[in-house]
Amino acid sequence: MNKYDIPEQWHGQASTPIAPADAYNGYIAANVVFALDRLGLMERIGRGDRLYTEDYADNGRAVALLRAATCCGYLKADDDVYIPTEAGQEIARSRGYFTWAVGGYNEVFANAGQLTGGLRHYDPSDIHREESMVALGSAQCDQAMFAALLDEVLDDVEFGTIADLGSGNSARVSRVVAQRPGTRGMGIDISEPATLMARRDIAAAGLQNRVQAVQADVLDVLDRQRQLEITGEVDTVMSFFLLHDLLADPKTRADIMPRMREAFPNARRFILGDTMLRDRIDHESMQPIFSVGFELAHAMMGIPLHTRSTYDRLFTDAGLRIARVEPFATPHSWLYVLDVV
Repeated sequence: MNKYDIPEQWHGQASTPIAPADAYNGYIAANVVFALDRLGLMERIGRGDRLYTEDYADNGRAVALLRAATCCGYLKADDDVYIPTEAGQEIARSRGYFTWAVGGYNEVFANAGQLTGGLRHYDPSDIHREESMVALGSAQCDQAMFAALLDEVLDDVEFGTIADLGSGNSARVSRVVAQRPGTRGMGIDISEPATLMARRDIAAAGLQNRVQAVQADVLDVLDRQRQLEITGEVDTVMSFFLLHDLLADPKTRADIMPRMREAFPNARRFILGDTMLRDRIDHESMQPIFSVGFELAHAMMGIPLHTRSTYDRLFTDAGLRIARVEPFATPHSWLYVLDVV
């Protein structure tokens, strides 16, 4: 494997080319979707609400956005109203991807050439992602795509205290705890904006006595450099779309899962999901949503990705039994239920 663990079988392979018009219009469409979501209109489009032209007649920018959305096929203009189309409702369900990409990683993608050429660097003082948008995009995807499967998996899991590593704005752990009286939860995330958002949302939901949002580097928790009050009470650990970050350092990669078990000594079950590196791309006539952006963003950040076989090996080597594996909504993503042997 090379530095970024890109399989050799990728080399020289290609999927169906994206035509120039599709590439350009796709870029514009992604920004239109993100803008409409920031205005609260994408949620209305998702519900099928009609948007009346008179409400936006005095705002030329809003008219331009609605016209662009119509050109993209997300709205249909009919006299004095914009009517959401089936395509518009579908893309509204996928809005989290656009929050993640346009809101969270726009600066990374826009500077990919300079990052590659060494003229700019990925670090907090230069090129960086917008963490609050990454957290919000993840929460939107969780609500629209992941929640049903996770809830179905958790129906078979009894827990008293659950920890969510890389919890973003703690929407997931809050929902899980709110649905199960008598349980407690803790969300751990490195991002200050995401943690502040989480604390506001937890208070608004009246869960402040049951859910705790902690700003901490998960690696510090695993290294015991950061002691948290209730880690000893945690009997179930979940984490989604964080493992590739924890596995980034090849020197410590094999130690991550054993350290996770040590940091949560009473945890008997781990529920972990991640997006994984594709084994090949030449089979695919069309690129799936998310995969290319996910792989490119992490290459620009210098974070290697791994195939599913690597995850299987790391889990079993750590003494965890793979009890269940399910496709996890996003392409090339998998949800694992792991039991302590």
